[in-house]
Amino acid sequence: MEPKFELLPREKIADIIPLLQILDDTITEDVLKERLNEMFDRGYICLGVFDGNKLIGISGLWILTKYYVGRHIEPDDVVILPEYRGQGVGEKMMEWIYQFAKEQGCIASELNCYVGNSAGQKFWANEGYRIIGFHYQKKF
Repeated sequence: MEPKFELLPREKIADIIPLLQILDDTITEDVLKERLNEMFDRGYICLGVFDGNKLIGISGLWILTKYYVGRHIEPDDVVILPEYRGQGVGEKMMEWIYQFAKEQGCIASELNCYVGNSAGQKFWANEGYRIIGFHYQKKF
């Protein structure tokens, strides 16, 4: 299987919700739609990974500039359907993302990975990412 990659338009929001719910099934579809609409308003890009016409993976993408790293890409909420994991799909998706980032003038990539996601931590380490800090959150 050779995956295809496509930047998804805002009109395809409903298509990505089942994949996002793999990451966190406690967030309702309505809340996800509302948040995704706001995210698209703020520059969110979503990459879709396809096996034929079947959406098998996604990665949100943010192009950001921060003083300590410069212009970079942030893959966000990366998920591949469980039955497609371990087949090199994630690696091919990241190759596509790195090329896209370079075309956008990015010089680096940064991301977050949950502390309980040991498979994700291994994947990102294998991709050459290094841990440079902690991600903190405080809810109001």
